[in-house]
Amino acid sequence: MLDTKTILSKYKNIALVGASKDLNKTSTIVMKFLQSQGYKVYPVNPTIKGEEILGEVVFGNISEINGPVDIINVFRPSNEAVKIVNEALKIKAKVLWLQLNIRSTAAKKIAETNDMIYIEDKCTKIEFEKHLN
Repeated sequence: MLDTKTILSKYKNIALVGASKDLNKTSTIVMKFLQSQGYKVYPVNPTIKGEEILGEVVFGNISEINGPVDIINVFRPSNEAVKIVNEALKIKAKVLWLQLNIRSTAAKKIAETNDMIYIEDKCTKIEFEKHLN
């Protein structure tokens, strides 16, 4: 199992599920930070599909992304994690990363059964600042 420092050093393509156009939302702040650190971030939000957030076109779901995705960074409620991990498996993502206060025992089991790295209740921005700044 890789630690968060290794994951953030190794994987540079991130699908951000639960992206928002609101620049004050945590998901947008994290997206902007990750972009500033050289990550390719694909925003995912079906309600604003086709619009742009921070220069990136918004996808309706993970399977629509037309580029490599290593990390699925989740800003959605815990009860959506199982659906998201199943989508992540279809595109062969390496990591399911649930942000602060998001946990799912069922999603963890699915991820780990399929050799996907599972992280819960951690912020990508905080982990980056802790280990890689």
